[in-house]
Amino acid sequence: MTKIQQRRLENIRESVIFHGLALFIGFFMLYPLLWMIFGSFKPTEEIFGTISLIPRHFTLENYIRGWRYNGSTTFTAFYINSFIVTGFSTLGAVLMSSLVAYGFSRIHFRGNKFWYGCMFLTIMLPYQVVMVPQFILFFKLGWVNTFLPLIVPHWGGQAFFIFLMVQFFRGIPAELDQSAMIDGCNKFTIYSRILFPLIKPALITSTIFSFYWRWEDFLGPLLYLNRPRSFTVSLAMRMFADPTSTDWGAIFAMGALSLLPSLIIFFIFQKYIVEGIATSGLKV
Repeated sequence: MTKIQQRRLENIRESVIFHGLALFIGFFMLYPLLWMIFGSFKPTEEIFGTISLIPRHFTLENYIRGWRYNGSTTFTAFYINSFIVTGFSTLGAVLMSSLVAYGFSRIHFRGNKFWYGCMFLTIMLPYQVVMVPQFILFFKLGWVNTFLPLIVPHWGGQAFFIFLMVQFFRGIPAELDQSAMIDGCNKFTIYSRILFPLIKPALITSTIFSFYWRWEDFLGPLLYLNRPRSFTVSLAMRMFADPTSTDWGAIFAMGALSLLPSLIIFFIFQKYIVEGIATSGLKV
């Protein structure tokens, strides 16, 4: 056997070992999620009776019962509420973050670095620190029991997205701005027509992250929404829990359905997540 053949066998052996270990570890990481998904097709009495993933008695009753909820309010309303909150807050966070990032990266003004540093420090500020002052403010504004406290704050931009987009803007040659100004463009036109389309990976990455964070948010709706009709999906699932008899089958079914929007978006735009994060990491 030649050295080339030996090297090929070693590469194949290393590849088999690596992928085997990755699949083994990945299975144990995904097992709780798979257990929930397969458990949603099991009768309630069978869910905790075995560790097997495959249902012995396949049923869709959990999905029917879970979607109907209490009869007067179905999960259709909860999904609509979640899409309203997630959609508008994501739109505001991405658009305004790009505008603020453009100001920090392309417009030179007094205190630019200071205010950018202050903005960056807010990334390390836990939400629990501002939770009470925000609630008092929104309560006095009369926004409690509305979607406004969950949407409006994001229209000021988000620090992580601003930081991400600043790196992209800094990687675009300044000569583009100068050429556009010679042609008579003002700063907003340069931002909206020239630079904004060039940061597409950062925009899509920010959109995906914002969608994930808003869709799975539980604490925000718990604080500001008191009427069941206005609950989001994450908050509505808590209502299945009962101190005496929790309907685990319905919880697993609705939990599996709540994953679908996030999974669909991830599989469609996953290449932009890698591209957005990797590119921003190179332009510091």
